[in-house]
Amino acid sequence: MSLLTDRLQDYRLSVPNRVQPEVCGRLTRVVGLTLEAVGCPMTMGERCLIEIRGGRAVEAEVVGFAEQRIYLMPMASVEGLQPGAKVKPMTEVGKIAVGWHLLGRVLNGAGEPLDGRGPIIADHHVELFGVPINPLHRAPIRQKLDVGIRAINALLSVGVGQRLGLFAGSGVGKSMLLGMMTRLTTADITIVGLVGERGREVKEFIEDILGEEGLQRSVVVASPADDSPLMRLRAAVLTTRIAEYFRDRGKNVLLLMDSLTRYAQAQREIALAVGEPPATKGYPPSVFAKLPQLVERAGNGPPGAGSITAFYTVLTEGDDQQDPIADAARAILDGHIVLNRRLAEEGHYPAIDIEASISRVMPQVTSPEHLKKAQFFKQLYSRYQQTRDLISVGAYVAGSDRETDVAIERYPHLKRFLQQGLQEEARMDKCLADLEALFAVNNGVKNPPAAATGGNSPGRPNV
Repeated sequence: MSLLTDRLQDYRLSVPNRVQPEVCGRLTRVVGLTLEAVGCPMTMGERCLIEIRGGRAVEAEVVGFAEQRIYLMPMASVEGLQPGAKVKPMTEVGKIAVGWHLLGRVLNGAGEPLDGRGPIIADHHVELFGVPINPLHRAPIRQKLDVGIRAINALLSVGVGQRLGLFAGSGVGKSMLLGMMTRLTTADITIVGLVGERGREVKEFIEDILGEEGLQRSVVVASPADDSPLMRLRAAVLTTRIAEYFRDRGKNVLLLMDSLTRYAQAQREIALAVGEPPATKGYPPSVFAKLPQLVERAGNGPPGAGSITAFYTVLTEGDDQQDPIADAARAILDGHIVLNRRLAEEGHYPAIDIEASISRVMPQVTSPEHLKKAQFFKQLYSRYQQTRDLISVGAYVAGSDRETDVAIERYPHLKRFLQQGLQEEARMDKCLADLEALFAVNNGVKNPPAAATGGNSPGRPNV
């Protein structure tokens, strides 16, 4: 007996590893975008490979379950699937490659290169979903950011670590304005997420807007409209995660995402496919839970660390500013810049509606004198717009209201101040000097007294 025991012990030591059984499930049902499988002990968010005829496999992610069935969403096209296809859980889940070698690269939503320049060399591998920062540990927004756009620098000043939305309908100039800000904003690193937009725009954005020099300090994550909803969703999350990586290393990061609406629509497609009931205009409740989870990851890090200043484009369907996604985004962002279709049709570029736009951190990053001039500008501009119809038909009589008279006299200068060419650069100091000169003596008419601006100096605006 002792001899047999010794022999068995020797055999056991000679086997390097014990063979573990491979647990696989099988595909039972395909309905639209949703795949159903049984026999896989998997958790929410885990990934798996589904075998397809011809020796191929498609990656999928667990997005829901019911009793012993799990619901999967594929990352790519599923042509060739057949009943009973093997579903194999993946061992390494949720890790993404990050590092300085990402600079200058173009990735898809899965973190794979699209630029044909070889594999990604990773300095580190991190979880796709980082640990949220305690809001009490974040550094406050106190430093002004130069975005190179005159109307924004002077009247809607942006702070380092702020999160703003560019709101507009289709074809009003969101992407073009975002491109200008990409080239002109002063930041250490730029992370661009092109989520659910036209595939044609990806190459144009890289070559015409970023350029070779801009791409060297940027990372582009692209998931065009023909990608699966899960890939589009992951592209937005990956874009934010890469920005977090560089922020945690002390860099001031500019995060640009076009668009937040397509991210919400991708989540809507997934939620409806797994049976979640629609709540507001076809959007399930999970969409409105996902938006703040994504947006709140941007912003300042702890004091002394880096920052993420984020700009998200928001598509307002039919130019409806009360669109559910636009309304939800406006509530969770630190300001919104609204683009007006009427201004765009008049050739006014950028078509920023100053009356409807606001930066909630402007009082914290500007001087009282700058804030007062910006409010005075808005008051005159708004007064002219209120009487625009009367002026156009000749019904307004000069001298009826002094502030309106001043607004009419200054309006051409106000309008010219808000316009800027696509290749024109407006640095912060020049913008403030132009704003100061705008209210200097002009054509023999001096600045109106305090009564013309509504009495005492304006206080802090309603933010």
